[in-house]
Amino acid sequence: MGEFTYLEMFKESFTLVILLFCSILSVSVTVERWWYFRKAKGSGDALLATVGKLLQGGKPDQAMAVAKKDKKAVARVIEYGLTHRGRPRGHIEDLLGTKILEERLKLEKFLVVLGTLGNTVPFIGLFGTVVGIIKAFRDLALAGSGGPAVVAKGIAEALIATAAGMAVAIPAVIVYNYYMRKVKDTSVEMEVTSARFIVMIGAK
Repeated sequence: MGEFTYLEMFKESFTLVILLFCSILSVSVTVERWWYFRKAKGSGDALLATVGKLLQGGKPDQAMAVAKKDKKAVARVIEYGLTHRGRPRGHIEDLLGTKILEERLKLEKFLVVLGTLGNTVPFIGLFGTVVGIIKAFRDLALAGSGGPAVVAKGIAEALIATAAGMAVAIPAVIVYNYYMRKVKDTSVEMEVTSARFIVMIGAK
């Protein structure tokens, strides 16, 4: 009976269908970004030490291979730096700066979806509630009698839209802030690694 009731609610409220879609979208982005950050996170110190030893040993090709094999975001910066290590220091700094911006864009990919959902979904839920209450009072007017009992069920179902909107929005905002913190941490790590790499290769 409960399952039938929820099914009927979705049939009667297009807003709940939209909120369900938003919920699926939010979960999809959350999982996709979790998987991406899982591969991208990490300190570049160990990789930088390995690359430095290989360069000192006159094995630049092996150093490049090690950097390419690593999946971390900082590894992409080191790899790019190795590709242009023969250039003047100022050029390398500019090139690494652009590479860091490029990697940051990859880290922020799809996060705007979570931010947008966190800001707009509560209003979608509120809109559904308002429409539901209008419908409930219209039913009361058509019934002509019966008192609050006539609209109680309709108002209760309408308020579910607001609750559903908050249930979708709150996790989306929390996850968005969490991932943005990861973006900031990874960006700082890339900048630090970039500066250390330039010093390590002794660019002039």
